[in-house]
Amino acid sequence: MNIKYLALETRRVIRAPRFLIFTVGFPVVFYLLFSNLYGNQGGAAEQAATRAWIMAGMAAFGALTAAVSTGTRIATERGAGWQRQLRLTPLSGGAYLVTKALVGMLVSVGPLLLVCAVGAATGVRLDAAAWAQLVIGTWLGLLPFAVLGVLIGQLSTPDSVQPIGSATFMLLSIGGGLWFPPELMPTWLNRLAHVLPSFWYGGIGRDAVGHQGVTMQTVLVLGVWTVGLALVAARRYRADTARV
Repeated sequence: MNIKYLALETRRVIRAPRFLIFTVGFPVVFYLLFSNLYGNQGGAAEQAATRAWIMAGMAAFGALTAAVSTGTRIATERGAGWQRQLRLTPLSGGAYLVTKALVGMLVSVGPLLLVCAVGAATGVRLDAAAWAQLVIGTWLGLLPFAVLGVLIGQLSTPDSVQPIGSATFMLLSIGGGLWFPPELMPTWLNRLAHVLPSFWYGGIGRDAVGHQGVTMQTVLVLGVWTVGLALVAARRYRADTARV
């Protein structure tokens, strides 16, 4: 992997106004909106728990959005012939795909930390272990979604990637229970949520604010999704290469 290329790609993403608005600004706005709507109900303990849950969900939503949308930029590069140009350089296909996934991981740090900072500033109180699990666990759990963004970029055209990417991360966020508790879903939707990787991903934050550790099942499910998506993305890249 080329560190300079990784740094260049990361700077390209974070300097884009659209990134700052949609992946950094929106999760904070949604946290403030939902916490004001639902975080003032009940006693002090219930209000604190509700705000913490909303913060965890919006932090995961912001990080997931950043990770998925970053990888989808590949579709634009493919349409412009950028991938063909890269194949003339020493950068291997595997290094290219890994770099794109890592960029998604890196740029997700901003929205994740910002939502947590705003949560702390508005009264969310967690112990050090819970904060560590929330921040570090949520960030590490992003890996399958960073790979998913790469896969979407490989499968989509420049014209279709934006609606496909947006629909994907909204489905994962809402269907996976990042916006509201899975327990409030209809039975059929709750069962569907368990199939989505975002349900298990969101569980990392939910368990953190509930003072519970990350389960081995969560680790295994996210690991299987990561491996499966990576294999499909690599196969798609090889197929594109063979057509050139």
